Amino acid sequence: MPNDLLRATRARSLQLAAPLSDEDAQLQSMPDASPAKWHLAHTTWFFETLVLAPYLPDYRLFDERWPRLFNSYYESLGPRHARPQRGLLSRPSMAEVRAYRAHVDAALADLLPVASAEARGLIELGCHHEQQHQELLLTDILHAFSCNPLLPAYDATPPAPTQAPAQEWLEHPGGIVDIGHAGAGFAFDNEGPRHRVLIEPFEIASRLVTCGEYADFVESGGYREPLLWLSDGWALAQAQGWQRPAYWLEDGRVFGLHGAQAMDRDAPVMQLSFYEACAYAEWAGARLPTEFEWEAACGLPGFAQAADQAWQWTRSAYSPYPGFKPAPGAVGEYNGKFMVGQQVLRGGSLATPPGHARPTYRNFFPPAARWQFSGVRLAR
Repeated sequence: MPNDLLRATRARSLQLAAPLSDEDAQLQSMPDASPAKWHLAHTTWFFETLVLAPYLPDYRLFDERWPRLFNSYYESLGPRHARPQRGLLSRPSMAEVRAYRAHVDAALADLLPVASAEARGLIELGCHHEQQHQELLLTDILHAFSCNPLLPAYDATPPAPTQAPAQEWLEHPGGIVDIGHAGAGFAFDNEGPRHRVLIEPFEIASRLVTCGEYADFVESGGYREPLLWLSDGWALAQAQGWQRPAYWLEDGRVFGLHGAQAMDRDAPVMQLSFYEACAYAEWAGARLPTEFEWEAACGLPGFAQAADQAWQWTRSAYSPYPGFKPAPGAVGEYNGKFMVGQQVLRGGSLATPPGHARPTYRNFFPPAARWQFSGVRLAR
């Protein structure tokens, strides 16, 4: 129900931000990332603007100046503060943002008992939107901490060692398969309409590529062999001096939410771009699965690490399904307008909130993105 989901979601965002100092929460380490404080405020703006203002009679904005600060990309809802400059918003303070959240939460509690079906649907959308930002809060603060010579840990608890499942090739017979959300439960609009796709017979790896396997690629000269790389990826790797995954350190350690740790060779490799994933697959004599192959195969017996380790790059461009139409109004800007220049990732990651992912979920990022918890599952 939206009320239970709402309470749990709003509480979890504050829990994720709790280990951060006010100075941490202000950091914006690159234009594609946002400060933790901004994530807390933007998800609140979403509820205030799209739910409370239109559906709760006599609702008054917490501060009439703030919508401009915390609107992300909704052109139809007015002017916005430039994304690369979110880290300059030292005011409002973190304490004021927490007060903003409390104000909006109280108003949502007033609305819920009398909310229409339409309003409750938007509250549910707002919860899933906030869950997306919970993962972004972690990926963004991890990038910020990676820029600090002290390499601070978000969570100082040592990580548990990993034991990679045995690698197997799972066979799929191909054929005409149904792809997309079937209609039960919540889904984003880009997960439908459900439609049929013809898939040729293929095999898919039972688990993700490990750090140890990727280290073999690095040590074999994978970053020095242009024949393994897509043209754009090779040019970018040379221009930016890529020699290893984004958070692999020169001393052999790997930086993550638990700080700099000795490489766990059994752990899934993460923080890879689409270009690196493709180059590794070429080196390994395989390829990346399409998003349709991934969805068709994720229910096969033995399909491991589906949604709790790393997002998995696919060979599919992020495009609309046949018959897709954005929702009317401002929420129509949520997914559809980004269907160009992006690659689809499937699954979920260790930073994905529990219960957020599902087999039809379509994550998407530009092919050069390296700061996400993104890894590789092979196909052939």
